[in-house]
Amino acid sequence: MRAVMLDAASLRPEQLDLAALYNVEGVDWQVYESTLPGEIDERIAQAHIVLTNKVVIGAEAIARAEQLRLISVMATGTNNIDLAAASKQGIVVCNAQSYSMPSLMQHTWMLILALAGKVVLMQEQVREGAWQQASQFCLLDHSAVELSGKVLGVIGFGDSGRAVAAIAEAFGMKVLVAQRPGSEHCPDGRVPLEVLLRESDVVSIHCPLTEHSAGLIASAELALMKAGAFIVNTARGGIIDECALAEALREGEIAGAALDVLSTEPPPANHPLLAADVPNLILTPHSAWGSIESRQRLVDQLCAVVEGFVAGNIVQQVNA
Repeated sequence: MRAVMLDAASLRPEQLDLAALYNVEGVDWQVYESTLPGEIDERIAQAHIVLTNKVVIGAEAIARAEQLRLISVMATGTNNIDLAAASKQGIVVCNAQSYSMPSLMQHTWMLILALAGKVVLMQEQVREGAWQQASQFCLLDHSAVELSGKVLGVIGFGDSGRAVAAIAEAFGMKVLVAQRPGSEHCPDGRVPLEVLLRESDVVSIHCPLTEHSAGLIASAELALMKAGAFIVNTARGGIIDECALAEALREGEIAGAALDVLSTEPPPANHPLLAADVPNLILTPHSAWGSIESRQRLVDQLCAVVEGFVAGNIVQQVNA
């Protein structure tokens, strides 16, 4: 079978061991560091297997790839694949599952603790010389917020949401779980989003980007939050209205935000959250998933998906 990897550079493969994947019996690989939209058709035209991380494979590209039988996404989210078109053409779509959970959980808590501990603000004081010139041994202008007794609101309660919630309980926090976006039913153990936003001191987002979660947190939702609350997003850009968030931070409607994802990646220079006057915001470059251990687990799963497909034993399929 002919297999194509469209954006290998997204994995930083030089840091990983891909031997098992590239040596799957019966598979002939063509590996590209990156693929532009105009290059997709040619590169997948004769492929039976396509691996992609963020390259979009839409309905038209799928229709033209007559040999294509498997698309394996090198991530958990599959919003870059037209699943309906793939199913119509008999193409199996698989993804990676839970591979990044330890890395994502750790990164999420790094962001929460940085916000609650006012780490960025205190570091700026030291760099500006305020501590060196202080009359006392300490500076308490930016006192930390104790998490014990506070409320963590989790939006999206899959593996990563559950892992983050478990750590919250170790900090002595109460955990609220939001009703699933788009669902009209609020089961026991969950609360409507509006209730979660009003009651939470920290809101952490872990749901996929879908038609129901796109723009889920906009001006009206941010206005529901406590003035001292923080919001963290390590899920997908586009779940938070970024212009609304920038304005909420400027106006002091919430105390701070930390994002690992944006709606456009990499972001343009004029992105609203890159403006110099947006306060109390931490941005990391979509790196929460990316520990070496996490990426190696991803490669191992890709190997299992491809091996299984070649052997007629499909695993981790996400489309019908």
